[in-house]
Amino acid sequence: MIWIIATLPLIGALVAWLVPDNRMRPFLLPAIALPHMCLAFYLVATTPPASPHGWIFLDALGKLVLVTISVLFTVCSFYAVGYLRYRKELDNRILCMALLVCLSAMTLVTVTQHLGLLWVALETTTVTMAPLIYFNRNARSIEATWKYLLICSVGIAIALFGLFFLAYSTIVAGQDVTLLLSSLIEDAPRLHPGWRHTAFIFLLVGFGSKMGLAPLHTWKPDAYGEAPGLVGALLAGGLVNCAFLALLRVYQVAVASPGAASFKGALLGMGLVSMAFAAVFMARQSDIKRMLAYSSVEHVGIMAVAVGLGGKTALFGALLHMVNNGLTKGVLFLASGNIHRAYGSKSTEVIRGALRRIPWSGALFLAAFLAITGSPPFGPFISEFTIVSGAFVAGSSTVGALFLVFLSVIFIGMASTVLPAVLGKVPAEAEATGYRDTYWTVLPLLVLMSVVLMLGLWVPSPLQELLREGAALLGGGA
Repeated sequence: MIWIIATLPLIGALVAWLVPDNRMRPFLLPAIALPHMCLAFYLVATTPPASPHGWIFLDALGKLVLVTISVLFTVCSFYAVGYLRYRKELDNRILCMALLVCLSAMTLVTVTQHLGLLWVALETTTVTMAPLIYFNRNARSIEATWKYLLICSVGIAIALFGLFFLAYSTIVAGQDVTLLLSSLIEDAPRLHPGWRHTAFIFLLVGFGSKMGLAPLHTWKPDAYGEAPGLVGALLAGGLVNCAFLALLRVYQVAVASPGAASFKGALLGMGLVSMAFAAVFMARQSDIKRMLAYSSVEHVGIMAVAVGLGGKTALFGALLHMVNNGLTKGVLFLASGNIHRAYGSKSTEVIRGALRRIPWSGALFLAAFLAITGSPPFGPFISEFTIVSGAFVAGSSTVGALFLVFLSVIFIGMASTVLPAVLGKVPAEAEATGYRDTYWTVLPLLVLMSVVLMLGLWVPSPLQELLREGAALLGGGA
């Protein structure tokens, strides 16, 4: 079943290449996404045994990321049908193929227990996202694509050196050479400390650049700003979670070895720096998609802070926030794409009164803004409150205080951009684009927003159990 869920999107990509009709091809996306999501839930419920050599196994951490990605991709696939109806002038063959190949690669990231194979899958996501960012085919999108490729490729190359150093630390220590996660965790106390620490530094920088932790985030504002909202949703809710999972795999090895405090401290520092960067650059941001890019920097920082704190409560909150952030970002980016088409602009100098021009998308964008800034009763409020509680429970009152200050500043900065764009009257000089909300471009967002609201009111027992198991894998207790 694991191989079926990983190869199903590849079969869909091949079919997308063969389908000649530009109008019918987008329907292939939900046709693949729905069975993929059903298989994901089945695998989470049944937990198939590991492959003979242990390279493939779906543990609690992988399950959380797999379900989040699959749900988000399914929502985006239905949205894509409506979106591509407005982009009839562009051939969508490459877009449909790249989306499905990326889904396959993201799935492989979640099910592999071998760090080398994980690296290959993560690099595949980097390559397949490039043509998606360039979909609009203009000067700004090609600049964003090259910046994305350059920075992420350098980052992933640094991560590869980190894997080499980690493997070499087993040789120096006289252990069997391996990149299998279970073996590395078992041998972690005996690995050569110098090479082990060097490996952790390179892996943190490499996977951190893929996540977009500051100051390694410089590709995000351009890539998120120029990519279609559909692609931005998958970047912020899908690829970020895959990179975070890769970092968690390294964290599992780190906490099993002596000197884990230095790795935790580095994560904590980069997380706080990311939140600080977001607080500064989100203020008076006039481009709504670039604003969402800095919001992504903030939230990867929140997850890094939580993991750096360690402890059962903070780790539970980190994993819950990974789910909440991924789903909420999906609503924000898809709604921002609708607003962009309705006004023909991403600038708040043009966008005013979105609730009047496109009431459903405007309302969903406003609701998602409240959710992502940690307002009750939405899911991110619960996860952020859990993380802050974990900070104070662990005695890190300074970290908890800084966390709350950054959240407050970011709320004010984001509100100064979102509220004028959504409320008020439509400017008389605003371009009459003729775009209006449709079932295809609104209903998927409404479903996703309902899930985000549900997670703020009630976290299902199976999800709570997965979160506890995931926290335990990270050293957060049973």
